[in-house]
Amino acid sequence: MAKHNGTRSSQPLLHQHGVEIQEFGSMRLLPIALAAEARAETCQLLNHILADSVILYSLYKKHHWLVRGHTFYMLHLLLDKHAGEQLELIDLLAERVQTLGGVAVADPRHVAEITTIPRPPNGVEEVPAMLSRLLEAHEIVIAKIRDAITRTAANRDDGTNDMLMGDVLRRHEMQVWFVAEHLVDTPAVRS
Repeated sequence: MAKHNGTRSSQPLLHQHGVEIQEFGSMRLLPIALAAEARAETCQLLNHILADSVILYSLYKKHHWLVRGHTFYMLHLLLDKHAGEQLELIDLLAERVQTLGGVAVADPRHVAEITTIPRPPNGVEEVPAMLSRLLEAHEIVIAKIRDAITRTAANRDDGTNDMLMGDVLRRHEMQVWFVAEHLVDTPAVRS
């Protein structure tokens, strides 16, 4: 409990400022039996995947809100489900960076500087364009995931490698399948 003029007070101590205690890109030494160079490389790889994942999450939410047409209901629900799954992956990736002793990219302005996913228009696109944009974003992220899987295997970063293969890659591939099926041009009422 804070003291104010020598007496106890429940007043929050507002407007506090501090110094940055760990810079982005720097590493803390944690006793996890993994070389500092390997941990640093993994953190860099994961932060790029993380930044793109934050953007992909935002694309899913944007398209969830703005989807139109006769498939509105099913796409509205699917896109929101995928957004939630991306949010889980974002947390998993960020916590892995922290586990390795790094600093996870977190501020949206910093994410925007790092991401390689192209920015969408501010307005509403047609549904096929929205879905294509999601698939293109997934492919960018998947390419980075596959590269990180190779590099973490070479560095014996088994924890990250397992997470990327077992959780992250498989989730992305499943989401690609579900979105891509909505772009198949088949008649709805005749065969």
